[in-house]
Amino acid sequence: MDELNKIYVEPTNRCNLTCVTCIRHSWGEPFGDMDWPVYRALIDGLAEFPGSKTIAFAGLGEPLLHERFLEMVRLAHDRGMRTEMTSNAVLLTPSLATSLVDAGLDQFTVSIDGTSDESHGAIRSGTSLEEIIANVRMLYRLREKESETPLRIGIEFVAMKRNLHELPGLWRIANRILASFVLVTNVLPYAADLQNEILYRLRPTSYEGQGWPNNPLWILPQMDWNQDTQGPLSLIMRQQPNMSFLDINLNQRNNYCPFVRTGSLAVAWHGGISPCPPLLHSYTCFIMNRKKFFRRCEFGRLPGQTLPAVWSNPEYAAFRERVRKFEFSPCTDCGGCDSAETNEDDCFGNSFPVCGDCLWARGVLRCA
Repeated sequence: MDELNKIYVEPTNRCNLTCVTCIRHSWGEPFGDMDWPVYRALIDGLAEFPGSKTIAFAGLGEPLLHERFLEMVRLAHDRGMRTEMTSNAVLLTPSLATSLVDAGLDQFTVSIDGTSDESHGAIRSGTSLEEIIANVRMLYRLREKESETPLRIGIEFVAMKRNLHELPGLWRIANRILASFVLVTNVLPYAADLQNEILYRLRPTSYEGQGWPNNPLWILPQMDWNQDTQGPLSLIMRQQPNMSFLDINLNQRNNYCPFVRTGSLAVAWHGGISPCPPLLHSYTCFIMNRKKFFRRCEFGRLPGQTLPAVWSNPEYAAFRERVRKFEFSPCTDCGGCDSAETNEDDCFGNSFPVCGDCLWARGVLRCA
């Protein structure tokens, strides 16, 4: 049986904010919180997977809204799991921060999309960046007092045309909250007006190769990125789809599922088990000026089924193998037929769910 290493858990799909970039602008699903029997069934099922290492509390809601979230963290910690969460940090009061430290939280990733109250608040309305910074810094200091192992702090930044100019200044915020990493992801337009905000214009680069006459392989060395080099290098990168940097073919990162390849799965608030966070819910979005509907994919549901039973489901196992081979039609490069309008099937004959239009597999979108 495949190894299961990381589990993404959605405690709730409710949120205390209404952000410009949110998926809630393109869906009609009900809101809810994960019932305790669902979570217990997940934790009990993990006993059959001794290699499992991490539970990441994320999904599409704010985990701190779940009334038993602290118990979720504590139970996972007591079972020897590494615990991570992604949050907007608005609700992170001193008492809640203290409780998170006591529960054994290992990593806290905060969503920050600007370097000032004005710019951050324009995307995540009703928030104060200074308060968020103070909240996260307090959390780090509390853990520092209680444990020899520091809390790992991260920043997740959704890059768009409107805020990209602020990215260089993010290091100051990272320094203030003692962040260990800054994860930058592109925006996925869930609303039509966000199409003008994207920073990626993909070219036919789906298939790795050594180069051929109409698409030569450019082999680039290590080189400083400064005022002398950035102009010529950026021009080459815009014009050449087949490129190697430090003897690594950049096309290798295309058609690479960061979830299936790393032994992950995702559990929605209602207990549905999906292969990845992007397939937890149904929604519409825009990919390269095409409106597309993604139907959620569920291979089983807790607590009616056990985690080992779902993971070993032949259909689920076959899907994981299909994703590892990634022999899907390259819809992101083409998008020229009706199949590209949904993730139901593709022109290579693959059936639901198909992944040829997955921007996570292209390295365009990232999850903490």
